[in-house]
Amino acid sequence: MPPTLASLVHHSTLKLTVRAGKERLDTPVRWVHASELADPVPYMEGGELLLITALKLDAEDADAMRRYVKRLVGAGVAGLGFAVGVHYEKIPGALVEAAVEEGLPLLEVPRRTPFLAISKAVSAAIAADQYRAVTAGFAAQRELTRQALSDGPEGLLSALASQVDGWAALYDASGAVVATAPEWAGRRAARITADVERLRDRPAPASSVVGGDPADGTDGEDRVELHSLGTGRRARGALAVGTASALGTAERYAVHSAIALLTLVTERSRSLYSAEQRIGAAVLRMLLAGQSDHARGVAGDLYGGLLDAPYRMMLADAGGDLVGGFVEVAEAAAARSGEAVLVVPDGERLVVLAADGGAVVAACTRYAETVGIARSGSEQGTDEDELVVGVSAPAGPVAAGAAYKQAEQALSVARRRGRVLVEHEDVATGSVVPLLADDAVRAFADGLLRALHEHDATGRGDLVASLRAWLSRHGQWDAAAADLGVHRHTLRYRMRRVEEILGRSLDDPDVRMELWLALKATAAASPSREQ
Repeated sequence: MPPTLASLVHHSTLKLTVRAGKERLDTPVRWVHASELADPVPYMEGGELLLITALKLDAEDADAMRRYVKRLVGAGVAGLGFAVGVHYEKIPGALVEAAVEEGLPLLEVPRRTPFLAISKAVSAAIAADQYRAVTAGFAAQRELTRQALSDGPEGLLSALASQVDGWAALYDASGAVVATAPEWAGRRAARITADVERLRDRPAPASSVVGGDPADGTDGEDRVELHSLGTGRRARGALAVGTASALGTAERYAVHSAIALLTLVTERSRSLYSAEQRIGAAVLRMLLAGQSDHARGVAGDLYGGLLDAPYRMMLADAGGDLVGGFVEVAEAAAARSGEAVLVVPDGERLVVLAADGGAVVAACTRYAETVGIARSGSEQGTDEDELVVGVSAPAGPVAAGAAYKQAEQALSVARRRGRVLVEHEDVATGSVVPLLADDAVRAFADGLLRALHEHDATGRGDLVASLRAWLSRHGQWDAAAADLGVHRHTLRYRMRRVEEILGRSLDDPDVRMELWLALKATAAASPSREQ
């Protein structure tokens, strides 16, 4: 505890006597300052014990003393010490009355007690308090380290909560609560996840304070400090520490020690992470090559039973921070659920292997949906804002190659349909027409049908509409002619003209298929052409 006015009053050698403000003797004293200025306030910081002899004060003027004391109180002065036997044999009544009115502690300093003795006493007490804080901080550091080594993050949080007489919570890179201490703090920790997410978006290291003010949505419960964890540009987690009041020096040492230890726990070394990625890439290559047994042998226990259980393969094309965000979401979901996940960079793409129906696939899907909503709400997008994901059907280790192709197909369909995520099961649903929404396909269709459109533009017939009707009726002349409202001989003549202009036979099923797809592609690009 820092020195207080009460500790100075009880100091055996100072012989101080309380003349006013007895109820405020528990006020901490930050420093001692002697000044004979009529207005020392500009030179005060607050928390000082001001010592005077009233050399330049009219201490018997009631109005002057009220103004003087009021200024001291406004400046946050802890107390006023008055030396008697120098200019006044006792403290003037006007000063005593003013101190009583304002509630300012007023201490009488006997002549035999020099101001220097009071300064030394306060300085010694402050130094002793700081020493105790440092000693307690080192003791807390040792205890936190012991708990971290024996019980992991959960034990460290428990020790930290005890040290600060409050609660502590650990969050992962996605902002989700990983652990709390004591257990009752789970609800409190969950209510400030939005603040944790805002902290996560700032460059690390970062910190913020959520005060116990009802106006900020914390219901006045406590004061919470948030600290990011990690050494990179992006935080790999966050620590929350909730207390009834601001942290003292010893508690601050404990919190800083916890940040360092949790950073070591949560931040994997770059060399280890790089090694894991190389192993993951090797395992993936073996799976795609059909060498599932070799893949299991290389992976060992690194990926648990992932390679044996039904899994999904996800291919993600992402730009900017979305790549890191996708990886963080996958790894954070795996850490929370205890699932194994294989994340491998594949050129400009990312391959994620995760258990079918598990938390990782669900988390990645939610992340993609969130990105899609954000993209649709923005007026302009950039390559850095783009995320496209293809997801395979459930597969086993011997079908890894097929799963990769399925994920590629789903990724291609997602691009064509302008969607963020497509599962392979969705590829076969709906119409094939949206798949034709490609510049190359449209260019082919326009080139194939250009001569027919140019012919129709001269007003010499309606070959495009006739071709569409004839193809839609599978070459049935009467039905197609009825749809057009013309005689079947007229329709036969038009189809011969189509063959002549295109130089291709309508008896060839490949020609009919290409023409039909060309008609559908141009209609999708310009609906008015259907008319």
